[in-house]
Amino acid sequence: MKISNPYLNAPSGPWLRGNLHAHTTASDGRQPIQKVIADYAALGYDFLSISDHDIFTSEADYAKLDSHGLVLIPGNEVSRNGEHLLHVGADRLIEPHADRQQVIDEINASAGFAVINHPNWLADFNHCSFDSLNQWQGYLGMEIFNGTIGRLDGSPYATDKWDRLLVQRRRVWGFANDDSHLAGADIGLGWNMVGTKDRSVAGILDAMRRGCFYASTGVTISSINVAGNRIRVEASDADCIIAYEQVGREFANVATNVIEVEVPADARYVRFECLGRGRRAAWTQPFFVEAE
Repeated sequence: MKISNPYLNAPSGPWLRGNLHAHTTASDGRQPIQKVIADYAALGYDFLSISDHDIFTSEADYAKLDSHGLVLIPGNEVSRNGEHLLHVGADRLIEPHADRQQVIDEINASAGFAVINHPNWLADFNHCSFDSLNQWQGYLGMEIFNGTIGRLDGSPYATDKWDRLLVQRRRVWGFANDDSHLAGADIGLGWNMVGTKDRSVAGILDAMRRGCFYASTGVTISSINVAGNRIRVEASDADCIIAYEQVGREFANVATNVIEVEVPADARYVRFECLGRGRRAAWTQPFFVEAE
């Protein structure tokens, strides 16, 4: 058995906390960009991407502002004509083609990467159908948690569709973002903890491309170790950790903050959810399993 470990060579020191989905008064947010940046800095974030709808926020735009010490990542949210997706680390505005595969292809031909937004938004829990997620190729990840959807129709969570992709060994990483619009209420709901010592746009994007990050709504993962066919995960403030395989099949569950499992021989992937108080959680990226 060979286990693909996205956290291989992850730094032992502090990881970087950041949000990739935030709106300002330039589109449908309630606060100007400088106030949004200041609010995230006040919460101790390390990086932020402004993702106004079909509006590209560039390095030149950020240079006019006070970063408050944040690493500011260029980007936008492709919204018109179809399902929403983030262009993270962008170098230009991509036309919002109705054919979202064309959008993803153009993103991959330029700079940055694509993340599918809030798949389970709307009353039918289907802003982005599984058929579309399954058909599209080349996007880096999807929002398995979107904070703002918690106050709208649908579900902020999308691990159901994620598991259906992972069982096919699709390399799709799970992101947690705020999708912040309102002052205060939408900020600090979900974030990404990135394992890199390189506090730069390039360093953060590189780590995310490799899957060296985890998604969180308040639980901190202290360590992740892989040895042979065993995986050990420790989350200092978790009350319970659950191990999943196949299409969301639970194969281990402990009421402590440490779990160590032997990966099942027939598993295609495994992932871990670390659950804390008040619905706080953290999700590891998948560990894909390949027969040697």
